[in-house]
Amino acid sequence: MDKNFDIIKDVDGKSIVLINDLRFKGRRSVDWNIVENCLKEYIGECVQIMETSDIVYIGTDFPDEFSHSKDTKELRGANMYAKANSSSIIRELIEIATNKSFAENYAQKHDIDAKFGWYRYDTRFAIPIYDDTGELVRYNIFKARIFVRHAKDEKLYLYDILRTKKRNEQAA
Repeated sequence: MDKNFDIIKDVDGKSIVLINDLRFKGRRSVDWNIVENCLKEYIGECVQIMETSDIVYIGTDFPDEFSHSKDTKELRGANMYAKANSSSIIRELIEIATNKSFAENYAQKHDIDAKFGWYRYDTRFAIPIYDDTGELVRYNIFKARIFVRHAKDEKLYLYDILRTKKRNEQAA
């Protein structure tokens, strides 16, 4: 199986997951049910974050939350397609996550699944941009926040990837 990504470093030494081939193409809409089904392949996996050595598990709630959250529904254009295509590099986005921050759980609906609060991490990825002839022109870089819940079993579970947003930088 061909690898669909590379992990590269920018000029500041920060990691970026470079997607080599887009899973979702087009400009009008994304079928988030298809994205959700693709994400189910990750259920049961665990990934270690390089910067902190935290182990993040991928539970059954992640595919639905990623595909149908309020954050996802508000995405448009390039940011929407970037989030959909990031579904092919979930492990790698977790591995390169940085800037861990903590927040208490204030939502009663998450008293059990996020009993010990929430962690957020920053991550970055790049998607290829092609010209009209299909030639690679550049890569657009996107940043996102990985949202992880600290459950009552004291494990960290990937909950969603939020705030997918194009950066004002490009990879050549």
